[in-house]
Amino acid sequence: MKKIVAFLATLVIAGATFAGEYPDISVAEVKALVGTKKATFIDVNGSDSYNKGHVPGALNFDKIEGSLAKSLPANKNALIVAYCGNPRCKAYQAAADAANKLGYKNVKHMSAGISGWNKAGEKVETAH
Repeated sequence: MKKIVAFLATLVIAGATFAGEYPDISVAEVKALVGTKKATFIDVNGSDSYNKGHVPGALNFDKIEGSLAKSLPANKNALIVAYCGNPRCKAYQAAADAANKLGYKNVKHMSAGISGWNKAGEKVETAH
């Protein structure tokens, strides 16, 4: 019985490790990074939302998904921040997982999403 419990515990830990969870980064931290060229932001909210307003300088995942490697920095240790709509949204994982698969080691998630960014009164950039 102990072996079964140990095995199940190992599966749970392994599942959590590979569940696609990424460290959170706050709106304040993202605000401090905007315009510094020290991070690449990826908006995973879809083109309509992106066009209406996104974190300044963010990439539109809808448009670059197929060529993500060309859009990200050469340095695999560069900070990549993915976000979507709100804290309950999990769509960010598509971009975070894609960056991770390309070998990026410093991938984070702005869990507040664009709704948290807006709620904090931060400026957005719109697509023309």
